[in-house]
Amino acid sequence: MRRTAIAMVAGGILSGVITVPQASADGSDGPPLREAISSLPVIGEDRLGYERTAFRHWIDADRNGCSTRAEVLMQEAVEPPAVGTGCTLSGGRWYSYYDAAYVDGASGLDIDHMVPLAEAWDSGASQWTAAQRQAYANDLDEPRALVAVTARSNRAKADRDVAEWLPPAAAARCQYLVDWVTVKTRWHLAVDDIERDALVREASACPDVPIVTTPADTPLPN
Repeated sequence: MRRTAIAMVAGGILSGVITVPQASADGSDGPPLREAISSLPVIGEDRLGYERTAFRHWIDADRNGCSTRAEVLMQEAVEPPAVGTGCTLSGGRWYSYYDAAYVDGASGLDIDHMVPLAEAWDSGASQWTAAQRQAYANDLDEPRALVAVTARSNRAKADRDVAEWLPPAAAARCQYLVDWVTVKTRWHLAVDDIERDALVREASACPDVPIVTTPADTPLPN
């Protein structure tokens, strides 16, 4: 499971906790959460020209027969599914940390882009090449970029940012902020004033954990 500490089960009691980012390959830590928020560029959002098809996703990057969606499902399963011909998945169990729910079978799950595609477009991805947008939409190198969650929670979130939507499970919110800021930092994505204010406000009640990620090769927003 890629998020090793999203949930802990002890004596039948479920408690959500924050996954503390690990040190980077060179042994250094990233900036603390609040500092990382203050470092995000602030620009106005512009959705002009956005189309979901601008982000080609659920590709089979390593040509092993499994799409990005299937790869995330296999990596995040708490009970592994059986993998059949054509990478069809059967059985398995998942934990949707947005709403603290267990899900049996992959059909009840969506793979959420932590920072939605439309929000990424607004925040700088409109300046990227098609290849960069494809890489973003299928980012398996950053474990926080894609997450398996219940279809109902993903669709409730839609393309809204943290000023407009937070996970219904209160214990998940600090984890969600860390994940959001990690992805925005990795992909050089900006925030608008309202989003920044929401991040600052919500992060004030969260542990100031380091934001550790590898920067993607994309232009800075302007």
